[in-house]
This record gives sequence, structure tokens and C-alpha cells, in this order.
Amino acid sequence: MRNIDIQSIKQRFGIIGNSPLLNHAIQVAVQVAPTDMTVLITGESGSGKESFSKIIHQLSPRKHGQFIAINCGAIPEGTIDSELYGHEKGSFTGAQEARKGYFEVTDGGTIFLDEIGEMPLGTQARLLRVLENGEFIKVGSSKVQKTDVRVVAATNVNLIRAVENGRFREDLYYRLNTVPITVPSLRERGDDIYLLFRKFAADFSEKYKVKPITLTPDAVQELVRFPFPGNIRQLKNMVEQISVLEYEREVGAQKLRTYLPQEQVKSNLPAVLAKEQSGDHNFSERDLLYKVLFDMRRDVSELKKLVFDMITHQPNDEELLKEHSHLFENIEQQYNGNGRSYQPQEPVHKEPYYLPVNRAQVQEYEEQKVEDIPHEYEEESLSLENKEKELILKALKKHNNKRKYAAQDLGISERTLYRKLKQYDIED
Repeated sequence: MRNIDIQSIKQRFGIIGNSPLLNHAIQVAVQVAPTDMTVLITGESGSGKESFSKIIHQLSPRKHGQFIAINCGAIPEGTIDSELYGHEKGSFTGAQEARKGYFEVTDGGTIFLDEIGEMPLGTQARLLRVLENGEFIKVGSSKVQKTDVRVVAATNVNLIRAVENGRFREDLYYRLNTVPITVPSLRERGDDIYLLFRKFAADFSEKYKVKPITLTPDAVQELVRFPFPGNIRQLKNMVEQISVLEYEREVGAQKLRTYLPQEQVKSNLPAVLAKEQSGDHNFSERDLLYKVLFDMRRDVSELKKLVFDMITHQPNDEELLKEHSHLFENIEQQYNGNGRSYQPQEPVHKEPYYLPVNRAQVQEYEEQKVEDIPHEYEEESLSLENKEKELILKALKKHNNKRKYAAQDLGISERTLYRKLKQYDIED
């Protein structure tokens, strides 16, 4: 196809750019449009796949028929069959009257099925029947109906991988993929990024009645280098933000960076790491979970020991805290007692939580179960209630059952002490 024809198509459908990949995709769409062949458009989210479905419909003999675009991922699984094929009155709860589906309404036209990879397997089987025989059955009916609809599908997922994982029918994939069109991502289109920026800046200038945003040369370089994972949709939103928020209508690289999100977002959450370069330690999320559980079990046991020692040896509480400081990593500690303060020292435990787990430990854990965790002080009760009751009795005995002084000695109010006496059924 001659270059001038492609340029006229771009002007007609509002497509901006001169990328060879973009031009090739347009050329394929124009060549396949006059036929009735099924087309599968692939490309990242926000790359403009719907524009290609409109090219195919408007340049086809069906251009006077209806065109309907449907997002398969936005329709609940329980209602998608009714939306596509229609239903009879009383076929399900809420079906108060019969309804025509999209395949019946668009007879003689074109249906654009976006996010086809999200379509449920049962609906995929019914779609295959429409593509092969032009037949469908309404929900709640046994009557076979005919339709003459051209299907253009689009997806941003790898359908081959979805077929391998059992999430997409192989026969439907090959039926849809009669003519494939690949829409390039924005980062593959080079200087088209700046052309689109200028187009959107002019559009928003007219919309908001402001002077158009322009970029300095270093800002243009910064713009073209950015990968734009959200593609054209992300670029358009960014230009709109700048057009509304910036007083200075010429934007430099430094200012532009404030509108460009981080390419990689750092996270403090646990992540499954890749195989180590030296060695054959290959571990999974299950291994990571077991490692965390083992560490939690150890920490719980040590905390029990710490609480027990603090209750029974109160004068040495600061020393005990220092001894077990690794239990309080990343927690600000303010321990106030008799004017003393405590800050945790360098953690003793430095073993990273993402290391592989010994398989023998996993076996031991599965056999033992979490509830059966042994600890060193099984012979003595570690119940805080029992210890609290014991301390209250000692304080009362020390002060000859005078609640006021006993409460002061315990560091609680007399009212709280009275409530504790009732709670533990202690007679003073």
C-alpha cells in the first residue's frame, strides 16, 4: 500500500505517529478489512488496540452495520452469556423479560471483544460455535439461532501461555488468530512519543483554554527515554496533569521528572528471589513461608522466656532486654522505669529471612504442627493471669490488706486493684 494511503487512514482515525511497526499494523488492518476473516489484535494495555478494530469495521462492507465494543474482563462471569447471546424470560432470577444479546443485535455488523483472554471457558465454547457455524442459543432456550457477525478480538495477555495453563481453548485461539495484528507499545515507537505529547498538549490547551505546554530539548530527551508501561493512556493522563497544574508553560527535564513515576517501585515486602548464582539452592514461596514460620516459632519461645524472667526477676529487666534485643528489630523502644531509658543494640540475629529452608526442618514442622511447639518452661505455669494474681496477693500481704498501699506498690490505681480483686475472686 502506498504511503499516502496510510497517512490518510491515520488522519481519518486520529492516529499519530510514523513508526514502521505502527505503519505495518495499519497496513495489515487495511488489507484484511474488506474480508470477513476473524482478526486477533495483540498489544499492551493502553496501546490503542480499539482504534484498529474501528479501522477494520469502517473499511469493510459491514460499515453500515452496527459496531459494538465489549470488554470481556468487565462483565461478571455469571452474566456474560446473557450479555453476548441473550436470555429468555424467567431463565434465571431477575430475568423478568426476554433480552436480545449482542450477537443478535449486531447481525450484519462487527463485534470487538476486548480482553478476550478473560472470557470464561464455558463462554469460549459458545463463541467457537458462533465463529464456526454462525449459531448460538439464548440462555434458557433450546432454539438455535443464526447470526452473521464479524468478530475482532484483542488481548494484552499471552494466549499461547494461557492455552498451556488451561485457561484458554486451543481450538478457539487458532480460530481467532486467522489474521494477527500486533500493535507496538509506546516505548517501541521512538519519536512518536513526542508527537503524541504535542497532540495531547494542543487538545488540552483547547479544552482548558490555556497556552499549550512545550518542552525544552532536555525534557524531550527525558520524555522519549521513559518506558511508559501504561502506553498512550499513561502519556495522555500525564500531559493533562501538566496542562492543568503548571503555571510555567515551558517544562524542563527536572520538572518533567516529577510527573514521571519511578520505573521500579521499591518494596519492603518479602519476595521470592531467583536461583543463587553460586550453588544449586532453588527455593519456592513454600520454602519462604516455612522459613518465616520457623523464625516466628523461635521468637515466640524466646519471648515467653523473656516475659517469664521479667516477671520473676524485675530488678534485671534492662539487662534481659539487652540480651533479647534481636526480638525488637525495627521497633522503637522506649523503656521508662526509675528514670532509665533503653535503646535496642545491634541485633544478635543476622540470618536473612529469605534463605532456603532445610527439608528436614520442613518434615519436622509438618509432623509436629504449630500447636505442639515445645518450650523450656513447661514445668512452671507461664500464665500472666496466675502471675498477676500471685503479685496482688503478695502486695496485699505486705501491706496488711491495705488496698491503697498495695496498689501504689503494684503501680496501679486503687480502682484497678479493686477490679482485679473481683476478677480473681480475692477477698481482702
